[in-house]
Amino acid sequence: MEISTVQTIKLAIVAATGMDKDALHIYVGLAVFFTVAVFFKKPLHSPWPWLAVLVVAVAGEFLDRRDDVTSVGYWRWKASLHDIINTQFWPAVIMLLARFSGLFQDDRRRPPASNLFSRCDPATIRTEMSSTSIDRS
Repeated sequence: MEISTVQTIKLAIVAATGMDKDALHIYVGLAVFFTVAVFFKKPLHSPWPWLAVLVVAVAGEFLDRRDDVTSVGYWRWKASLHDIINTQFWPAVIMLLARFSGLFQDDRRRPPASNLFSRCDPATIRTEMSSTSIDRS
């Protein structure tokens, strides 16, 4: 059984880093996500960095599929799905948090917060006190 060049490179990376393949999928996903966001000046809530991660993950799994068919005789699609999920999970979480929570939103774009202390303005307090009748008897 001959190992493809792609598998040789992946095994060399695993050996050099000492990390599990699952961890490497996570790091590659995050690296692609942030690289595309920075390089193309896309906000984290944009779907483009996430889609770039998807393209890289699917392309990698097509290469793995080819190697699976050559080496074991069939495609281990569950392993490929597992790898795609590992690669996509954190970029998806970051994109959704940026999109729906405002957590990563730039302060210049964030709508102004309501002034919780507007009623503490001394002029407002004096006006309210003078308009309220207080029975002092």
